[in-house]
Amino acid sequence: MKIARITFLISVLLASASCQPKNTVVKPVLAQQETIEKIELTVEELQNYETAYFASGCFWCVEAIFESVKGVKEVVSGYSGGTEENPTYEQVAYGRTSHAEAVEVFYDPEVISFTKLVQVFFGSHDPTLLNRQGPDRGAQYRSIAFYKNEAEKKIIADYVTLLESKNVYGRPIVTQIKEFDIFYKAEDYHQDFEKRNPHNSYIRNVSIPRFNRFKENFKSYLKEESH
Repeated sequence: MKIARITFLISVLLASASCQPKNTVVKPVLAQQETIEKIELTVEELQNYETAYFASGCFWCVEAIFESVKGVKEVVSGYSGGTEENPTYEQVAYGRTSHAEAVEVFYDPEVISFTKLVQVFFGSHDPTLLNRQGPDRGAQYRSIAFYKNEAEKKIIADYVTLLESKNVYGRPIVTQIKEFDIFYKAEDYHQDFEKRNPHNSYIRNVSIPRFNRFKENFKSYLKEESH
């Protein structure tokens, strides 16, 4: 992949809406969600694929981005990177845990490599922002690239070195390179949130523009239906 594909910087959107709840936890009204057709893979089928884990801000945005990539079979929104067991959205979003909003990516390594997923990760957010992304603030929105073995750790570290040697972002990369431990699936209403809630103010003002910037720079990585 040419470095030019990832030279864009993710601008911080000063949107009025946020993935983070304010005084109360704002949950979508399920009856108003749009019905989407999706081929659900069974647990047994998913076991045939490799997994990768990333955190780069609100998981609504990150899930939609990775689901658009060729070779990705399923993406699950959840929580990882912390020590607390069975965290809830209310706990994580209010910064009451050490977890970050994260995604679990099931992918076919014969179609897309872990290296390319790392490129997608760094090319779809601003990894120079510490504990924030877009309008969301707090360590729960920090940038983390998880690795499951030494080979994946080296791929991530080498790519960070390459980006910084080219001064792609103009500022130091603060992404954590962290050994993967455990992933907790988020509540059901968070799954496919962008697809089910296209008129949500956060989705319209933050998530969709972020997704569109990613698509513009990674056209060759996209599934046919994502163009």
